[in-house]
Amino acid sequence: MSGRVRGKWLALLCLVPFALFFIVFEIAPLAWVLINSLQTEDSGWSLENFTRIFSSKFYLQAIQFSLEISFYSSVFGIIIATLGSYSLRRVDSRLRNFVTAFANMTSNFAGVPLAFAFIILLGFNGSITIMLKQAGIIQDFNLYSKTGLILLYTYFQIPLGVLLLYPAFDALREDWRESAALLGANDWQFWRHIGLPVLTPALLGTFVILLANALGAYATVYALTTGNFNVLPIRIAGLVSGDVSLDPNMASALAVVLVALMTVVTVVHQLLLKRSYHVSR
Repeated sequence: MSGRVRGKWLALLCLVPFALFFIVFEIAPLAWVLINSLQTEDSGWSLENFTRIFSSKFYLQAIQFSLEISFYSSVFGIIIATLGSYSLRRVDSRLRNFVTAFANMTSNFAGVPLAFAFIILLGFNGSITIMLKQAGIIQDFNLYSKTGLILLYTYFQIPLGVLLLYPAFDALREDWRESAALLGANDWQFWRHIGLPVLTPALLGTFVILLANALGAYATVYALTTGNFNVLPIRIAGLVSGDVSLDPNMASALAVVLVALMTVVTVVHQLLLKRSYHVSR
């Protein structure tokens, strides 16, 4: 019994560095942002920053664009990642290992290099853009628009989605498919009643991670548009480091709004998980 107690205290002692790291780099900055969001230079403590945000078409547009780009890129990303992860389970192990390693590498390919690569390929004079125009497939394409950013975000969502969803397909056993086929179920019925319910928690969890990944993306969109596209991370950075519109308190309020959006998404995710669990039972 004393050995168990010592082991318990040793485990708690090992958690102390992690707890200190979490408090210093997670809780303390969040508390600092929350406190500063409730302060203004003229009025002191007030909700003026939040009032300005939700009464300004400019900031509301930033919230709208951030949500739209994050949502659509996450939807497209998770669809492609699901198909890719399922395909990886059914190919040769060498090809599977290569694609997995490639996805791991490209999941870290973001920021300035990614923006530069897309400018070369899909910019106004990009090689792929010119070829598609010459072939008559497209008339024009603006990489620096909302559609272009959705395409860009989808690109770096796919490798992360593959890495997160690939292990989830281990939960699908091949004998389940064979048993379903023996009972007369076709492929659609198998996926509807067995495959998708089993994968739903992983799909929902991956979608939330992709949404958070897109909502917080800054370096890539800044490098691509030089800070001229209206999304929340760009607005926050501009208010913190801008020479003309320096307002760290407003930046803190926008950061709180961004955190609140992620909190809402996480709560909805948990509710959907509980619902899917009860339905599967």
